[in-house]
Amino acid sequence: MSYAQMLERVRYDGAYPTWERAEETLRDVLAALGRRLAGQERAELAARLPREASAILTAQTPESDRLTGWAFVKDLAVRTGGTLATTRWDVGSVLGVVAHLAGPELLDRVLARLPSGYAILFGRAELVQAA
Repeated sequence: MSYAQMLERVRYDGAYPTWERAEETLRDVLAALGRRLAGQERAELAARLPREASAILTAQTPESDRLTGWAFVKDLAVRTGGTLATTRWDVGSVLGVVAHLAGPELLDRVLARLPSGYAILFGRAELVQAA
């Protein structure tokens, strides 16, 4: 998938009215993910993204605090000035495309690296074992 195709998919999935809005969203969410993901999974995910998207992801220095999925959305909302609802929509629009590009095996490993609450952001159910 080219960057233009990825951007078009985000624009379509997110129902953004313009390419500019879709690209701003793509950049914000990929940068936020880049601050949360490290290690081999980060490198493999970057290799599966278009070059421009990969550069956005890998330009970020991973932060040591481990935000849950909901805290990830709240942090991004604060950084971008969006509401929680629109930021959650934005995250799902971008990470759904990222999940498609990653494929199921890599996505499983990415989700294993992240704290709880990220699976739904990538368009998956998060199953937990009963206590």
